[in-house]
Formats: sequence, structure tokens, C-alpha cells
Amino acid sequence: MADPNKKIHIDEDLGKDEPSADGSETSPYKTLLFAHIQHPPSDGRSYLTRKLEIGPVSEDGDPELRKEWRPATASALKKVIKLYEQHKRKLAKSDELAIREKGEQEKRQQALQEAMKVKIAEDPLLPRAFKIRLDEKDPKLVKLRSGDSKTDVDYNEGRSSRVRVTGRVHRMREQKDVIFVTLQDGYGVLQCVLTGDLTKTYDAKTLTLETSMEIWGEMWEVPPKHHAPDDRELHVDYYEIIGKAAGDKEAISTRVAPDADPQTLYDNRHLVLRGENASAVMKVRSALLRAFRQTYESEITPSCLEVTPPCMVQTQVEGGATLFEFSYYGEKAYLTQSSQLYLETCLPSLGNVFCVAPSFRAEKSLTRRHLSEYTHIEGELDFITFDDLLVHLELVMSKVIELTLADPKIKKMVHDLNPNFKVPERPFMRMKYADAITWLKEHDIPNENGQPHEFGDDIAEAAERKMTDIINRPIFLTHFPVAIKAFYMKKDPREPRVTESVDCLMPGVGEIVGGSMRMDDYEELLAAYEREGIDPKPYYWYTDQRKYGTSPHGGYGLGLERFLAWMCGRYTVRECCLYPRFTGRCTP
Repeated sequence: MADPNKKIHIDEDLGKDEPSADGSETSPYKTLLFAHIQHPPSDGRSYLTRKLEIGPVSEDGDPELRKEWRPATASALKKVIKLYEQHKRKLAKSDELAIREKGEQEKRQQALQEAMKVKIAEDPLLPRAFKIRLDEKDPKLVKLRSGDSKTDVDYNEGRSSRVRVTGRVHRMREQKDVIFVTLQDGYGVLQCVLTGDLTKTYDAKTLTLETSMEIWGEMWEVPPKHHAPDDRELHVDYYEIIGKAAGDKEAISTRVAPDADPQTLYDNRHLVLRGENASAVMKVRSALLRAFRQTYESEITPSCLEVTPPCMVQTQVEGGATLFEFSYYGEKAYLTQSSQLYLETCLPSLGNVFCVAPSFRAEKSLTRRHLSEYTHIEGELDFITFDDLLVHLELVMSKVIELTLADPKIKKMVHDLNPNFKVPERPFMRMKYADAITWLKEHDIPNENGQPHEFGDDIAEAAERKMTDIINRPIFLTHFPVAIKAFYMKKDPREPRVTESVDCLMPGVGEIVGGSMRMDDYEELLAAYEREGIDPKPYYWYTDQRKYGTSPHGGYGLGLERFLAWMCGRYTVRECCLYPRFTGRCTP
């Protein structure tokens, strides 16, 4: 063991800056600074150093010289003394901080003990409160008081309403003797002002975000030059805690911090949904669904009838590589890629139809616009031409946007989420696939192999999106080659090498709609099965549509999440569904 008053040993190669070392020859430290910290400088104390592995050798190369302990150099001691003094100051500051924190903690505990003694109760002499939702603004029901009052709560002359509200703490801030709590209930938000003894209770002192509360109070206008949601606030006279939310390390602001790793946010999606942006996206999504249904049922002629096709199927629509396969009572079955084939069977008896249903793609793609499960809005139209299909698509999308933005609340949410959103001008730009290939060549946008695009290339997502962003308007990209499209798509009679097909491309997100005219000739469909190597037997019910009164018809599928991402300016479609499902993610 080292002599506490004499020699302290430091081996810069083999020493250890650990409590297990003691500075002796057999247990040296690694650095001079650590040696000073463990054995501060004093009279008679010396610090001996060496480098047993890489230290200097004798003139004749004898490594035995490395074993010798030598006094630390004056320059090394001067440098380490400076570092040691910094360490002492830091340690003193740390001790001071620890003492202060301990004092503050003791003071807080004492305050909490005192807060436990403060009890509040509802004043039975106050007017009876009636319950409202936080979005209730009917002036006949909720009267707001304005002006000044010498008391916190004053119902004289019936100048305002006493109400009772429930919700969760969305935001809060504390000033001297006042606590401002912003409550939310999924319908609206309301600023609640706590004063007097209401701020001194144990519940008030330990209030956390997301705590659920029931609050009684008087409705007031917000004073001039002050701000609150809807320019009103609740002056609280009583409250009760319904469910206290976790705090400290388990606080919601810690679990779903804005700078958290994306996978952490997906793991805690149930908490992310409580945020303003995430909940606003869900509300816009709901408004879009209402608008689509209203458009199909009453805003276009002829109208479309909603049907509900099955999700468990034994046929493919978009190719076998993206099928989710499962055993259905011992038989091979799949989760549907699209409801299109079933919608086609409805046309003879139900007229034009649409559905809002989930579709599934086992696509091992992690791009920002792909999901393994998504909401598919699909429509099928009977006795139409390809041009009729394009006119219908443009009308439906434009009408849906119009109806969605007709709601002032939703319009504000869209603007807050995406200040740059503009209603697309009509008519949408129309561009044939062959012209797109030429455009990509002229603008030096290569294909996935880094080569100039050629006719027959399946235009990649990146190139497609770049073209759309440069043109910066909705595009109907039409007439794709037969070889890169699905078996059921009808060939253009004027140019049989291409199909009467369309993708609608939107700036910022790319393709949001894919559609086409469907093959209506029986023999042509059988030839398509053979060309694609598809057994026609499981498709007998689909083929029969050409056997029993065929007709020119077409349809399309629109990805709701992509449409929503475009409107709300979201970076990825994963933000546009309640609980996203994509490669590697099937929880929570």
C-alpha cells in the first residue's frame, strides 16, 4: 500500500484510475491528475511516474529502463496542479448544488406536507353548475362575464354562467398565487384559472400533464391584451382530480419527447395521439372520410352506392409478391390487396359503387409513402369511357377538398398543419407516360440504374415525385405500357402497346390514385390470365362478368393516408393512420 505521506506511483501504461488502485508500486494509478485527487499534494509527498510498455529505453535499447520510477517533471506537475484546482472548484460547486437541491427538496417536502392540510369544498351557496363540453359556445347557454371584480368568483346579477367541465390537463403554467390549466376533452380546449386556496392543495402542488379533472367555475371573457383559446376562460371555484397522471421520469413529456427516436414514438403511439398535431391529423382524416361518402352519395351524378367487400380472399389483384398469405380452415387464402374485382361484380345490379376498406400489401418497403395496411377508397363506374373516368376522378377529389375545408374547424387544422396547402386548380394537368419519359430525359432525371429513362421503364418513386414537385400541380399520368400494369387493365384500342390507365400524382407525396378501364372482352381476359401465368379457375366469378352482359367500365383506388399526407403536409403516411403497420411494425 502507498505511504500516505511519501511516494505515489503512476504507470501511464498499466495503471488504473479506479478505487481498487492505491498508488503503490504494485497498484499504481494511470494519470497524475487521479493521483492528485486521491492523494492531494502535501509536504514530503512525491509523485513517481513511468511507462512500462512504451516508455524510453537505454541507449543500447535495454527496456529495463522502463521499470524505473522517476519523479514527475515540473511541467507535468504545473499542468496537473491547474487541472486539480479546476477539479476542486467543480467538486465544491457540485457539493454546493447538492446541498442546495437537498434544501429545496426538504423545502418542497415541507410545502407538500403543509399542502395536505389545505382542504377545498364546493360552496353550496353558489348557483348550481351545468355540465358542458369544452367546445360549447352557444351564447344562450354559456354567458361570459367581462370587466373587473373584487372577488375571484361573483355571480351577482346573473352576469355569467357557472359550469362544470371534465377533461385532461393539456398545458399548465404557474405564476405567483395563480395556476393556468388548459384542459382538453377531445372536442375543444379551455383555459381554467385557479387562485387562492385552490392553488395551495396537495393536488395543485403535484398536478401533472394529462391528469383528468372535473372543474367547476364561472365563464369569463379574456381580459384585453391577454390570450386564451376562444378568448374565454373559466374562473375556477372548485375542482376534483379524477385520475392523476404519472410525473417525473414517467411524465408524458418524457415518454414522447419531440426529439425522441421515431421507433420510440411508434412504440408510444397511444400517447403521441394526445398531441395537438397527431390528434388534428386524425380529425382531418375523419372529415375526409365524411366528405368522400357525401361526395359519392349526393354530390356527383350518377351517385355511387357504398358496399363492403370481404378482406379475406383467394385471388390476387396486384401480383403475388405482395400477398399476405394465411390458412383459412386448411385452404390457402390471402388478405386482400384491393376490393376492385368484387366491386366490378356489383355494377350490373347496383350501378356505380364505392367502398372504404383496408387493403394489405406485403411489400418490404420502408419508404415514407408505404404501409402494409392502409385505408383504400375504391370506386367502379359502369358504361363509361376513359375520359369519363378522368373527369369523374377530378370532380371527386376537388369536391372532397371543398367539403372538407367547408368546416371552419377543419380548415384551420389543415392550415395549421400545412400553411402552404392550396386547393388544386382544375383542370388537372394530363400527361401521357411516353411524354413523361421524354420530360425526365430532358430534365436529366435518371432511372433507378442511373441511366436515362426509356419507354417500358417503371418510373421509380423518386423520379416520379421529383417531376411532380417541379411541375408543382396535380398530374394525371396516363397510358402506361401493358407490360408494367396489372392483367385486368384494358389496352388502348388506338395504341395496343399501352393501357387506358392513370395515376394521379400530387406535389410532395407522388401517386395517390391509380385507376384504369377494365378489360370487358371475355377472350381478351382469358389471354391476359395466360400471359401472366394466372390460373383462371379461382377467378370464375370475375370472368363471368364478361360472359353475362359485359360493358365498358373502369375504376380506381385512392390511398387515404397519401391523400391526407398531401393535404396536411406530413412527411410520411405513417403519421396519417391511427396505428401504422409497416415492415417490422405490428404493435401496439
